[in-house]
Amino acid sequence: MAMAASSNPEEFRSAFGGTVFEPGDDGYDVARSPWNGDIDHRPVLIARCSSPGDVALALDYAASKGLEVSVRGGAHSYRGTAVTDGGVMIDLSALNTVIVDPEGKTARVGGGTTLAVLDAATQEHGLAAAAGVISHTGVAGLTLGGGMGWLTRLAGLSIDNLLSAEVVLANGEVVRASADSHPDLFWALRGGGGNFGVVTEFEFRLYEIGPMISFGMFFWGLESGREALRLARDYIPTLPPNSAVLLGVGLSAPPAPFVPEEFHGRKGYALLVVGYGPPDDHAEMVSPIRAQLPPLFEFLTPMPFTALQQLFDEDAPWGVLGYEKSLDIDDLSDEVIDVLADLAGGATSPMSFMPIFSLAGRFTEISEDATAFGGSRSPHYTVNIEGASHDREVFEADRAWVRSVFDALSPYASNVGGYVNFMAEADADRVRTSYGADKYDRLAAIKATYDPDNVFHLNANIKPAARA
Repeated sequence: MAMAASSNPEEFRSAFGGTVFEPGDDGYDVARSPWNGDIDHRPVLIARCSSPGDVALALDYAASKGLEVSVRGGAHSYRGTAVTDGGVMIDLSALNTVIVDPEGKTARVGGGTTLAVLDAATQEHGLAAAAGVISHTGVAGLTLGGGMGWLTRLAGLSIDNLLSAEVVLANGEVVRASADSHPDLFWALRGGGGNFGVVTEFEFRLYEIGPMISFGMFFWGLESGREALRLARDYIPTLPPNSAVLLGVGLSAPPAPFVPEEFHGRKGYALLVVGYGPPDDHAEMVSPIRAQLPPLFEFLTPMPFTALQQLFDEDAPWGVLGYEKSLDIDDLSDEVIDVLADLAGGATSPMSFMPIFSLAGRFTEISEDATAFGGSRSPHYTVNIEGASHDREVFEADRAWVRSVFDALSPYASNVGGYVNFMAEADADRVRTSYGADKYDRLAAIKATYDPDNVFHLNANIKPAARA
């Protein structure tokens, strides 16, 4: 149990080992700013923690004052729930140490670490963790919701490679959850979001990846939408586990040197194919694409794995106004293709598009009940519909576009709740739908054990089950 903290702010500051920010302090506005510029919340106190003990002190202080608690890992969230409005924000950004065991192929990762820091540390040893696709994403939020990215086909989700987690519970107790210790909590952490405690350290299994990978990008214009999507439908299931693929619908071709100038800013369809084996294998892997449907342009190159992990950073800059919805579909059926082709060009901002993630390979080898992941383990696609702009008027128009695409795809969805990490609006019905009734009820029972008062409710919230 944690040492009791005084309800007096000055006494709390003197006992706290990290840094405290209150309104008016230097650094307060930076500390309270999340990735999504559409969020403008003002905590009464920000506790930038230097240890699990600091987290426990901050929780106790919030309880003594009757204040709401939020937890900031990387703060890369469309919902902006990392930052409470009028409560205490527990800021983990100083807990960003990565300790790699190259022989055991594992890493211990602080709860405030970003993917960029994780990737840099693991790549020093020719290793990589299964993580996301934007380098300023926080490891904590990504992992607790599932964690899909460039290694999903090869290694599964982030949670499929989580070996243990150090957790500060709502009552201030610090525990390590694993398959052998607090196994119910360990199960819930792997997909149940930030509902069960503050994770101050993750332990991951790593894989021999990089430092160089093979990358291919194939781009077609909006006029070739149906043909490009049918190609993707036939091609993606043929890929080996030692690969990765992402389909970008309504993507604007970037003003990059590898894009012919006449196509800069043009909206269309991009098929991104990554190979982790020899370059010749990748060349053979992608050859059917151009044979079936010649693209407007293509780009094939070796690339550092760290560069792959940063590929979409410019499409998601810090401070942008952002909104998203997602759903799962079993296949790119003719009906789904019609909806995508009809609506792909409807966004205004060049940063708004639909990244479609293929969940296959190792992902499908994990039992449905092995983790709390909110979604099927059969091969399927997660369609993420993103609206983003620095201009308020454009953003509002693209938010309406996101909602229209979601509504049009919903009749064909296998899980209309979608992925909990892709929920700008995590209402109770949507969260329950994402997990399914049985898994949600199991999570609610575990919540009642570890957080019966729902202290951790600024998330895709799972309310604690009522006690008998």
